[in-house]
Amino acid sequence: MCTEEGKEQGYTVERCETTVPVKEYVEQCVDVAAFLECCRQCGNYDQTWACPSFDFDVIQYWEKYRSFHIIGLKLRLSEKLRQKELTKEEQEEVISQILWKEKAKLSEELFAEEKKYPGSISLSAGSCQNCRKGTCTRLEGKPCRFPEKMRYSIEALGGNVGLTVTKYLKQELEWIQEGRLPEHFMLVSGLLLP
Repeated sequence: MCTEEGKEQGYTVERCETTVPVKEYVEQCVDVAAFLECCRQCGNYDQTWACPSFDFDVIQYWEKYRSFHIIGLKLRLSEKLRQKELTKEEQEEVISQILWKEKAKLSEELFAEEKKYPGSISLSAGSCQNCRKGTCTRLEGKPCRFPEKMRYSIEALGGNVGLTVTKYLKQELEWIQEGRLPEHFMLVSGLLLP
């Protein structure tokens, strides 16, 4: 089910949610080996506590939970914003102003949900943003400095976000084209429930 949440400067937010059994989700959307290979190509691999490699079995992590409440935020960009030709730096600025702002709000909402549902844990919409890039304590072999806020993403746990979006949220992902922003961005996160 999707509902529009209202307008922000330069974009609107449409919220899509559904709950699925974890067993079904793992069978349909999780491929740890394939996504681990993708993760190895990323600059965050072995660099943050929220990203692989992990010292636990990812499938067993999923199996600790009964259901997965999936939340997708479709951030529809205004026509004016989409028509602008932007440099890579300008695109990154738009992304940080919109995506990271909405991700932070969604994370706070999910932390509150964790308190309502003992034993639940949220999954982050993308990579960890708690430390400045390159300053995670994992690089020094030290424990996470924000364990109360650090959450794994769906992708880090082998989940196919593209398939999740189409199969369960009935939406499509869009990508940045050379110099142009897409019609929308999707932030996908959720809550694993015992």
